[in-house]
Amino acid sequence: MTESSLSSRVAVGRAARKQISRSATGEWSPPADRRDPVAILEQQAETRVPALVPIRYGRMAASEFAFLRGAPAIMAADLARSPNSGLTVQLCGDAHLSNFGLYASPERRLVFDLNDFDETLPGPFEWDVKRLTASVAVAARENGFTDTCAHDTAKAAAWAYRTMMAELTRTDELDVWYQGVDASSLLKQAKRPRGRKALESAFAAAERHTSVQALRKLTEPGPDGTPRIRYQPPLLVPYAELGFDRITEEEIVRRVFTDYRATLQEDRRVLLDRFRYVESALKVVGVGSVGTRCAMALMLGDTTSAPLFLQVKEAEESVLAPYLKAGRHEHQGQRVVSGQRLMQASSDIFLGWATGPEGRFFYIRQLRDMKGSAVVAGLDQKMLRNYAGLCGQVLARAHARSGDRVAISAYLGHADSFDRAMARWAVAYADQTRADHQALLKAIKEGRILSVDA
Repeated sequence: MTESSLSSRVAVGRAARKQISRSATGEWSPPADRRDPVAILEQQAETRVPALVPIRYGRMAASEFAFLRGAPAIMAADLARSPNSGLTVQLCGDAHLSNFGLYASPERRLVFDLNDFDETLPGPFEWDVKRLTASVAVAARENGFTDTCAHDTAKAAAWAYRTMMAELTRTDELDVWYQGVDASSLLKQAKRPRGRKALESAFAAAERHTSVQALRKLTEPGPDGTPRIRYQPPLLVPYAELGFDRITEEEIVRRVFTDYRATLQEDRRVLLDRFRYVESALKVVGVGSVGTRCAMALMLGDTTSAPLFLQVKEAEESVLAPYLKAGRHEHQGQRVVSGQRLMQASSDIFLGWATGPEGRFFYIRQLRDMKGSAVVAGLDQKMLRNYAGLCGQVLARAHARSGDRVAISAYLGHADSFDRAMARWAVAYADQTRADHQALLKAIKEGRILSVDA
């Protein structure tokens, strides 16, 4: 890169401070005309499976952190009320603490990265940082820590993001692209015995999360000895139980899998063809996505009958879409897959997309592929601070793959102005989350919405 080119990118970053200063990014107070948060959730419910919506409300009602997890649409509406830097990256769109985790790379190594991209879309980098730091503050409070701890832990996440972005400005293009976090490197960094033991336990649990384990947990022998899905209402049920009688399972498989197969690389189509389809069922997953159409498909290998479980998940329009420029992909499943591939250092080999019945959009991935995530509620203050910092670093690396890391780093600067602003934002938005969570509980108590624990 020429010196003049580098200088121009630095100038772009510094000029962005005129759009919104670093200090101003930390400001939050609810405007008088702020939308009713429960109304936003009710609007989302209009396109979802009615029988599953009460489960979503029940999961969000469980705690303030659970509410935050399920409410990216509420935060998106709030983020859009303020000016932004204009420094665009591929956003995760829902970068809270629990959307980082472990999974297996194609080389079968455990890696740590972002792992949820339902809301991904190009947008201002700080929106993801705000989502992350707010989740840090809410988690700190939920774990019984003081607001000072919540502030300082959120600040640590922002510091990690800023300093990693600065480091990446000195890194070659290919090295930025290939850089990832190998799980084994996390063990080497663990200094405290308790932290190391927790990591070892998490790694062991993730390594057990395979299709073989799912076969034992989610299936039972059929009349001919072939594994069949063991239904677990209301979280794993046949299509007919949720009003899908008019759409046969065979039709879903024909439409979705034929379409999906065409989106895979040629070598992966060859591999997929070595599995035969057995059956599928509707499966409830997550918090915010509960109510969208999500199926689990069981497939068996032609030679040894080794299992492969695929998740067929509906992709709706990103919650960020009303406030940002349209993305490159009209197909929402392709939007999710493309965003995931752009942000992750390595992605699931079976990741693809399809159009299903009624013109709905879906994306497909392995249901269990050594996936695991931190139990945020079990982290002490130091562990939470370290985990928040790790997530900040990973987010910076993900943003650097698509955005101008030089311009972003120039905007962030070398002082801690941005870090302090994000910490203020995080605590203020934790207050907002508490109020919104109470609004949900009130709506449930008054019978405005129905909540079910499941």
